Order: sequence, then structure tokens, then C-alpha cells
Amino acid sequence: AFSGNTNADSVIYYKLQHPIKARFLRFVPLDWNPNGRIGMRIEVYGCTYRSELVGFDGKSCLIYTFNQKLISPLKDVISLKFKAMQSDGILLHRKGQNGDHYTLELTKGKLSLLIILGDTKTHPSNAQINITLGSLLDDQHWHSVLIEHFNNQVNFTVDKHTHHFHAKGEFSYLDLDYELSFGGIPVPGKSGTLSRRNFHGCFENIYYNEVNIIDLARRH
Repeated sequence: AFSGNTNADSVIYYKLQHPIKARFLRFVPLDWNPNGRIGMRIEVYGCTYRSELVGFDGKSCLIYTFNQKLISPLKDVISLKFKAMQSDGILLHRKGQNGDHYTLELTKGKLSLLIILGDTKTHPSNAQINITLGSLLDDQHWHSVLIEHFNNQVNFTVDKHTHHFHAKGEFSYLDLDYELSFGGIPVPGKSGTLSRRNFHGCFENIYYNEVNIIDLARRH
């Protein structure tokens, strides 16, 4: 609740401690003015919100190939928002030369981050890491995802719920290709063909290490 002024001219100013994102704001007067009158005049100030959207029909994917010289091997930060039309589908996939890869997949309305170390002989006890967050994420509402990988530390966040874990073994040295696929996993050698369950819905504001992926695709 915000207390207003008690006369006709003075201005009461409030600055929110935390930013909010909203399409509409509703103000509900709670009390009468001490003089018996009620009225309200409000101005709201904010920042421009940039929205870049891309849609997937379950048969398509977006592939981003980047220059390895411009990327730090110790840092990986991926953020995006998604709205799913189906309860299953691949959101993100990145593979390596020796079988190492990680996949972000929606399964029965839950979001799973699967990390596989290809060399199971070297890492028999840490060959696979699977973290699941959220539920009912196929409700056709927007949900946010953040994956942060620094050395062996990984933070996986879905709608402000974060799972922190420390990957053992050689996870910080995964032999990953400099390519990310969004919306599905392309089949090698078969153009336009995808494997497994592909994502059906929309992505908003895909960023990889502060690079705007959708904007790059649009400018192509």
C-alpha cells in the first residue's frame, strides 16, 4: 500500500526496491481522504523492455555457431524465456566430440538439465547428471530459464528457483562443439531432420554470454 498526499498539489514519490515486469497495473483506492473526498492521479515511470520472439512448430530448430576465439572456456551463461504448447520437447542441446553433451528438455511439463560425460571409463560414477525443476510448465505461460557454468560450478534456475551443484571430474573441460541448437537436435548429415521430441512453442530473448541469438537470426 502507498500513502498519497492529503492536499491538491503536493507530490508523493515512491521508488520500488525491485524491478517488475507487467503489461497492466491496477490501483485500488483503500481509504477516503480525511476531508471526505476520494480521488487519484498517478504517473508511472519505467524502462523500455525489449522483446525478441521466435516460434517453433515441432519440426524446426535454430542453430547458433560461434567463434571459439571470442568465447571464454570457463564461462557459459544461457538465458531465455519459453512458452510451451506441448508437455515434451528439446529446448537446448550442445554436444561434444567425445560424447560429452548437455541437453535442456521439457518432459511431462517439467524441465530437466541433462549433462553427460562421454568417457564413462574415466568417470564411471559421474557419467550422468540430471537435474529437474518446475512443474506444469506447459501451461502456455512464459517461464524463464538461466544456466550458469563457471569451472565445475553449475547454477540452474527456472522461474527464480535455483539448483546449485558442483560437478566432479573433468566437467570444466568438456570437449564441446562451438554450436548450440535451440528447439531440437538436428540429425547429422540430414538437413532439416530432427531427432527425439522437438519443442513446440515460443522462445523470447535468447542470450548466450550476452549475445542476442534471435536478433542475429533476424538480421541474417
